[in-house]
Parts: sequence; C-alpha cells; structure tokens
Amino acid sequence: MKINLSPQRRDDTLTVVKNGEVLTINGEAIDFSGLPDGATVPNGAVLSEWIVGEVSRVAGELELTLILPHGPSPSHAVAFPAPILNPADGVIVLPADEETL
Repeated sequence: MKINLSPQRRDDTLTVVKNGEVLTINGEAIDFSGLPDGATVPNGAVLSEWIVGEVSRVAGELELTLILPHGPSPSHAVAFPAPILNPADGVIVLPADEETL
C-alpha cells in the first residue's frame, strides 16, 4: 500500500487505522479489498472527504491520496510529506506538528 499525502490548511484532525486493505478514516471504514489489479476508482467515487484523486491498484499495490490537515505554519515535514509505504496494520502515524498555545 502506498498512501500519498496532500497537505491542506484545516482545523480538523485525521486519524487513519489500517486493517489489511480496510482503512478506517476518522471512524469510517472503507474496504479496498475488492479493487482488482489494474483497476482505478475515479476521483470522487470513494465517499470520503479525506480521499482525493483516484484510488488504484497497480502490480498488486493499492495507491491512494489522503488530505493531511495542518495548522497555519506547518513544518517542512508536514508541508512536503513523504508517501507512507507499506504501513503495518494499526494506527498510521501521520506527519504532524506540535500544537503551540
């Protein structure tokens, strides 16, 4: 699995949990196990405000892009995040900055 991140200035938060090919995004489970190799789900077909662009499976690997919310002054790691490759099952650690008060 390859999860690309698209940073966006937002005040809400994102929690993603992976279980096989099911991603639970802020409590909403989305099952990608039925997507066959070589197939692409067009932008907007997955009903989640957090998934942007197409979702595809190429050579057996699922690839998608998630919005990465951030505050008004993101660090370089948050503003320009690296893709998350082959995450383990469980909570996916997303790039984030410490909140300043």
